[in-house]
Order: sequence, then C-alpha cells, then structure tokens
Amino acid sequence: MSTAEFLPRHAIVTASDSGIGAATAIALAEAGMDVGITWHQDREGAESTAEAVRARGRRAVVARFDATDFDAVPATIDELRDGLGGLDVFVNNAGASNRRALLEISVREWLDTMALNVDGAFLGLQTAARHMVEAGHGGRLIAVTSVHAHQPRVGLGAYIAAKHALSGLMKTLAQELGAHGITANAVAPGEIATAASGRTSEDADRTHRPGVPLGRPGKAEEVAAVIAFLASPASSYVTGADWSVDGGMLQMGPEAGSNILDDSWRTV
Repeated sequence: MSTAEFLPRHAIVTASDSGIGAATAIALAEAGMDVGITWHQDREGAESTAEAVRARGRRAVVARFDATDFDAVPATIDELRDGLGGLDVFVNNAGASNRRALLEISVREWLDTMALNVDGAFLGLQTAARHMVEAGHGGRLIAVTSVHAHQPRVGLGAYIAAKHALSGLMKTLAQELGAHGITANAVAPGEIATAASGRTSEDADRTHRPGVPLGRPGKAEEVAAVIAFLASPASSYVTGADWSVDGGMLQMGPEAGSNILDDSWRTV
C-alpha cells in the first residue's frame, strides 16, 4: 500500500512518564492521536502525562512496562493496543545508560544494558509491527536512539553498542516492512535537558555549551517535534532514516560537545 494513505489515530510511546517520552505523547495528542503511555517506576509521572493528553481532547491508556521482562513486553503492547482500539504509531523510547569503563564492566551489566536498549526494543517493535501488518493500514515505527548510535564516548561502551544495534534494526525494519506501508526511522538526541538530568526545558535556554554549535542543550519538546513529524502523513516518503536532534553536536563529536570549555573554536 502507499504510505501516503496513512492516517494515524492511535499511538504507543514507551517510557512516557517524563522527559522525551512525555513530550512525545503530548505532541502526538496535539496531532490528534489517542496515546498509550507506559511507566516503569514513575506511575505518578505517567498519570500526569495521561492528564495532559486528555486535556488535549484525546484518550490516554496507561500501563506499566518493563522492557527487560521479555514475556510481558508483547502482552503489554497488546493490552495498550486493545485499550486504544488500534495501533498506528509505535515509539520505542525506553532505554538507559550506565557509565562504566569497558575494562571494568561485568558481563551482567553488559547483558542488562543490551536487554533494555536492544532486546526489549526489538520485542516491542516486532509486536507493534505485527499488529500494523495485520490491520493493513500502514504504520510508523520510531526508535529513540542517541548521538551515540553514531559516535562513541568514553565510559559508555555497552550503551553505544546497544544504540548502534538499535539503529541497524530500524534500517532493516524499513526494508522488510515497506511493502506493508510501514515506515521505520530513528531519532538520535544529543544532550537534552530533562528531569532525568535534573533540568527542565527552561534550563536549556540558560545553559551554555561551548562545544555544541547551537550553544545549548536541547529540549524534550524539540525531540518530540521531530518524532511527531515522523509519525505523521507528511513523512510518507521517509524510512530507514536516522534523524540527529543534537544542536550540531555530531559535527563536533560528543566528547568535544561536552568537554570544550570556551568558544575559541568559533573564530577563524
């Protein structure tokens, strides 16, 4: 089918209790979608996101989601899809990093990082895709990766390997699902001011980052805006792409983006 025929009405956003996930759920609600919202530890945050979705005139369904509970992942996606009455857009946002030198990381820590960022993501994306194929109306699969899917940083070896894997998975999904009118894209944030880092979007405007061309961290809403585009009919000819939302950080390298201490590099 043609992806131009796609009209999204129902979306699931994992880890939408705060940060990029919450901003995405709200952005999709503003675009006219009912939203499935998930939480792992912060149920109150998820309910707050749901309230914001409902305030925009859309339905919200909330469920606990543990990406590392492989038996429960498909069941949770099924539950949310049934509660919404369909599934057109699936945003895999769940993920986390743990700073540890590669010579010090244990096998358990390595496997836990992969389980959360790759294995659970695969199961969620696969389950969502199966629903979309069965429905026959096309769909949008979007994974939140990281600038570290493209460039490394000291101390994040397991996370970087995981995000490279997730980025590659999205490209293969794009190949295999295109015939069903389903697109698959990744969004790679740089440094984003969120509650997880103890900051708000307002803090982003007050924080100077000399090593980032735009000179500041990003806002969750700026990432959500790109995801909302990729979830929309307007992105009908975009698939297998990897969208960096990083203020230009990748042009400098993540190490430089965080560690350059002044603006002298800007002078010719």
